[in-house]
Amino acid sequence: MQGIIMKALAGFYYVESEGQVYQTRARGNFRKKGQTPYVGDIVDFSAEEQSEGYILKIHERRNSLVRPPIVNIDQAVIIMSAKEPDFNANLLDRFLVLLEQKSIRPVIYISKMDLLEHRDELDSYRVIYEKIGYPFVNSLEELIPLLKDKVTVFMGQTGVGKSTLLNKIAPELQLETGAISDSLGRGRHTTRAVSFYNVYGGKIADTPGFSSLDYEVKEVEALTDCFPEIAAASQGCKFRTCTHTHEPDCAVKPAVEAQEISQSRYDNYLQFLTEIQNVREVYKKVSKKIK
Repeated sequence: MQGIIMKALAGFYYVESEGQVYQTRARGNFRKKGQTPYVGDIVDFSAEEQSEGYILKIHERRNSLVRPPIVNIDQAVIIMSAKEPDFNANLLDRFLVLLEQKSIRPVIYISKMDLLEHRDELDSYRVIYEKIGYPFVNSLEELIPLLKDKVTVFMGQTGVGKSTLLNKIAPELQLETGAISDSLGRGRHTTRAVSFYNVYGGKIADTPGFSSLDYEVKEVEALTDCFPEIAAASQGCKFRTCTHTHEPDCAVKPAVEAQEISQSRYDNYLQFLTEIQNVREVYKKVSKKIK
């Protein structure tokens, strides 16, 4: 039989196939091969009546997230709050870089709009991200139709209301929610095990909150590709290895000056570029010491 792993807990894997869920374990040979089944995996499995089933084969994955381990994801809803904590474009772009690198379609959802006194700044961000092609929504009416026929994960900084949003989408989930700590200004981590749930014709998963985010982009060229509007403009650069900082005949910097690329997005690109370059310098120094 073939199915999708809906939940992994305490060594058991719960596989959905043709509307039924089967409790399975992984064969010992997976450990020998260094393989671990994850939520979202398409698997072949055996399931005898009145007994525990076994996973026999893990099919090739389209993509994966490390924290938490979820695979074969179609899209991710990035939840950013308007207030408490304040909207953070830098953190949003970090999430977007991660998802672009994984070929996961982003959807930006803004929570806590009722706490916002003036919407002008947030509306300007909406224009920036929708121009790039990212859906920018702030209501269930806008979000729910996007879930159909998709495997969707929900992610965001701690305290932005992921579990609250999921409870509104599917009240039967009854996910635990945590209050914001006044002293720390951030929420408690409330999400535990990773599970898929069938809602609105698709599958959704909650993910733990993040107070920071590490992306896996290590090369300058890869970073450019993770900013779609910069990648498009870079086709006009004279040098293929252009970093869009100091090189002659760069096509990206004029696009920023002409406001075809937003200044905030370009500034975040420069910050991430510096971080990547600094990591590479540290790696080079460590490598020399080892030698």
